[in-house]
Order: sequence, then C-alpha cells, then structure tokens
Amino acid sequence: MSNLSIMSSNEKENSNQASERKPDSNSKAPGSNKIENFFALGIFQLIERVLLTLVVLMTLGGVAFEVQTFYRAQTISLADILLMFLYLEVIAMVAIFYSDRRSVFVYPIFIAITAIARLIILQGKDMAPENILYEAIAILVLAIAAVIIIRMRKD
Repeated sequence: MSNLSIMSSNEKENSNQASERKPDSNSKAPGSNKIENFFALGIFQLIERVLLTLVVLMTLGGVAFEVQTFYRAQTISLADILLMFLYLEVIAMVAIFYSDRRSVFVYPIFIAITAIARLIILQGKDMAPENILYEAIAILVLAIAAVIIIRMRKD
C-alpha cells in the first residue's frame, strides 16, 4: 500500500510541474493567429481579384476575336449569337461574384445549359437522335439543379 501512495504522490508532483511550466519560446503569441489569418485572407482575395480580372480580359479578347470574325465573314449565325451569350454569361458571373456571392453557383449552370444548347445547334441534323436525347436530359438535370439552388437560397 505504501508503494501505491508513493507512486500516486509522484504522479501528482509530475502533473503539477507540467502545469506550471512556461510555454516554449517557439509558441506563438495569442494574437498572431489572427494576424496570420488576416494576411492569408488578404493574399487569397488579391489572387482571386487578379484571376477574375484575367478571366474578364480573356473573355473580352474572345469577344473581340469573334466580332472580327463576324466582320470578315459578313455573316452571323445562330451559333455565333449563342457563343456571344456564353461570353456575356461569363462576364455576368464575374459581376455577380462581386455583388452577391450567394448567386455565384447558379451562373456556371446557366453557362453549361447555354453551351449544351449551342452544341446541339452546331451538330444539327448530323447528330444521332439518342445523343440529342442525352444532351436534352443533361439540360433538364442542370435546370433542375439551378431551381434547387435558387429555392434553397431563398429559404
């Protein structure tokens, strides 16, 4: 029994000594995590803005290239108009990203729907009927997903 009491008193001393120890010199000050998070968040926001600006510039470059192509060909087809809608939706997605971040998730779905519709129009009568059905089902699934996202956001 005396061994047990000696062992338990030694354990108590070790736990008291551990709790009284000073923090290591490598540990950080209490407010340093907030400062690191602030700077990390600032860096990520800067990268985000630079990349979004690059996306808009590249989209405007694509628009300029397409307008030049229309001008040289002296003709505009339905597929060309749908391509311009794709460009417009990309620019709108960036604009919505800055005004209301909750709506950002719906715009890529709209872009996908427009892209699939453009694909169906470009392939036209040469496409197999089952492929048209698959692409129409894809548009339906995307439209349902957009409705679900919009409804969940309002609730």
